[in-house]
Order: sequence, then C-alpha cells, then structure tokens
Amino acid sequence: MKTAIIHQRFLVSTGISIDTRNIKPGSIFFALKGANFNGNLFAAQAIEKGAICAIVDDKDAALNDKKYIVVKNSLDALQKLAKFHRKFLGIPIIGITGSNGKTTTKELIYNVLSKKYTVTATQGNLNNHIGVPLSLLAMDEETELGLIEMGANHPGEIEFLSNIVMPDYGFITNFGKAHLEGFGSLEGVIQAKTELYRHLKENKRLIFLNLDDDVQRLEINYKHNFTFGTNRKAQVKVTYPDTDNAAEIIFNDTTFKSQLSGAYNSKNMAAALCIGLYFKVPVNEIREAIENYIPSNNRSQIIESGSNKIYLDAYNANPTSMMASLQHFNKVKTNTTKIVILGDMGELGNASETEHQVVVNFLENADISEIYLVGRQFKKTTTNKPNIIKFENTENIKKHLQLADLENCSILIKGSRSMALEKILEVFEAKA
Repeated sequence: MKTAIIHQRFLVSTGISIDTRNIKPGSIFFALKGANFNGNLFAAQAIEKGAICAIVDDKDAALNDKKYIVVKNSLDALQKLAKFHRKFLGIPIIGITGSNGKTTTKELIYNVLSKKYTVTATQGNLNNHIGVPLSLLAMDEETELGLIEMGANHPGEIEFLSNIVMPDYGFITNFGKAHLEGFGSLEGVIQAKTELYRHLKENKRLIFLNLDDDVQRLEINYKHNFTFGTNRKAQVKVTYPDTDNAAEIIFNDTTFKSQLSGAYNSKNMAAALCIGLYFKVPVNEIREAIENYIPSNNRSQIIESGSNKIYLDAYNANPTSMMASLQHFNKVKTNTTKIVILGDMGELGNASETEHQVVVNFLENADISEIYLVGRQFKKTTTNKPNIIKFENTENIKKHLQLADLENCSILIKGSRSMALEKILEVFEAKA
C-alpha cells in the first residue's frame, strides 16, 4: 500500500535523490544506509533543500510532518517503487549482463535504438541493487524502450535484479574470469550470469544470442531467440575482419567501422547490429550509430597524444579482458615502440596469484618492447625478462615515465578501477 502512495508522490516529483549533497528541488529523498553512512540523519536536511518527501526507516528521523514516510527498509522501498513504476509504464525493456563489455555494448545499443525510438538507458554503470532501481525510475511516459545494465559479483544478484526489471529481452555479452572472489570459478560466473537466461525462459521472453559463444549456443533450442555471429545458423551473419586498428565488422558485404580499440569489441558491435535489426532500425542508420559512437570514461579509447597513440582501457580489468587486450595488442603491426602498462586485477580471491602470473608468462614471449606492471599483485609475479619492470603503485610509474623518452610509441594501458591508471595520461599530455 505504501508503495502505491509513494508512487503517486513520485509521479509529481522531479525524481529520486539519495544524497543531500546533490539534492534536486522537488525530488523524493530515500534515506539509504550503508557501512559508513545513515541517510536517516540527513532526511530533515533533504526537506530543507527542497525535497517534497523523505522516505526513512527510522521513525525518530520522521519529524511531525506529512513530508516523511516511514517504511521498514528504505532500500527495499526504493526497489519496490522501481518495480511498481516498471509495471506502471509497461514498456519493453532489454536487460544486459556479462563479464566484460556490458557498458560499451549498452552504449552501442542505445546509440542504435535511439535512431528510431526514445530510449532510456542505465547511466554510466549504475548496474547494482541501487543503480538498477534508479535507472528504472529515470524512465517516464516518453520512454519507448528501456535498456538496463545489470552487474553482479555474487550468485543470485542477477536473479534478484531481473525480478525488479522484469525484462522482455535479454543479452549476455560473455562469460569471463571476473569477480572470482565472489563466484569462485568460471563455472560459478556462468551459473550466475545465466540467471538472466533462466528468468527470460521462465517468462517466455526473447533472448539475443551470440552463436559463436559456446555457452550461449546451448540455448539455441529455446524458441524465443534472435541470433548473430559467424555461425552458419545465425540469423544475423557477420564477419570479424582481422584489424590492427579500431574494431570492425562486416555485414552483407558492408564494413562497419568503429572508434573502439581492440578487435574483441567487434562482438559488442555485432550485438548492437543484431538488436537494431530486430527492432527494425534501418541498416544504414545502425552503421552510422556504431561508427559515430565515441567511447569515454577510460573504456576502449584510442587517444592521439603528440606522436604517441594510446589505447586506454583502464576502467576495469579481469583475466579474460586482460588477455583479450594483450592478444590484440601483441598482433598490432606498427613501426612505433610498443609499450604495455598493466595494473593489478581485483576481486580474484585465491586465483589472484595464478592469474597474474599467467599474464606475465604471456608477456615474456610477446612482441612488445617495454612492459610495465603496476601494483602489489603483479609485484609478486616472477620473471627474468629485463624489459618487464614492476612498480608498487601508479604514482611511481608516473615518476618513471616523466623521465622517459616517449616519442613514436603505441601504448596499451589496462588495469582495474582501483589502480586509476588513467592518471598516467597526465604524463603524456605534459609531453605532447
């Protein structure tokens, strides 16, 4: 009952706020709690700053005012409101998950579908138990299609988010060695990510499948599917050219170029093509949308800095995405000096030491002139190659690069978010 009441207030509000530091006048404030904060303590401040209502789960935080609604759990109330609003709108929603490339694929799909529809998509990577509800609540009556990214680092999370989103369509980018600390193994990753498949199948909804993926191909007998890939059974048949530069795909003898570094992004492009075709977006507009997409936020970016070309993919890293980046970069043919700068991969649990050593073993035989490894995990690895140099942290490698001769170089920068390797760009910008 309270959810319906909150929703009525939500419909006349300016949106949802969960942080009084950037409160929106006319919004509804949800007093969320975490390990180091308690939103109930700021509910009155939110009202003072212009919120029309505050949802609190501590009755002592509710002043004698009709602008406060007391619930058992504010986060649960936010999630219930999002699900209620999703049912209220009744629009088709596409759910996306996977180990690597979720956000890039989501942005490509958004660009493609926006050629024909009014689309509301997950902003940035707001893909968890808080971000997904906020993304759903950003949709309104003008939204014709919803595009929701769902992330997870433990079993059961995708199932939980799917029950809030209730997607009509779903796509899993891939299955890789990500968040092994929470999933335990690659098989654990597969079981967790395919929770989206199971939700869609139980509700007889449509699955987009990459038939070149061994796991996704197992779903081919599920009748509600639309497929792509080089596989002869794919409904959307594509070719992936071997290119040293930005990712490309070929469809119906037409090449779709991109501004994305790494050939591994070609499958993300193909997914956007497949979904665009399913939703009847004209092919020429799909190609235009893909080719005009400019990556940002340290993801698959190609940056020209003076005489240097930088392949920046420092938003995140796991063993699967790291090896894909390195294998592509190793094949790049260039007259410039090839340099690799890698940062630690996080959340690998007991597999961390082994997975970091696997990367180093590959690098020992790679066609790369200079290799810099950054972080405590890479510091533990063993190698006798003189071109592999280790640094404790990002600041230390920055100091080293400031004194280095950096001209006519091709540089791959890849690491987990905690390493903040994008700070290295400051060195190249200063030298440009």
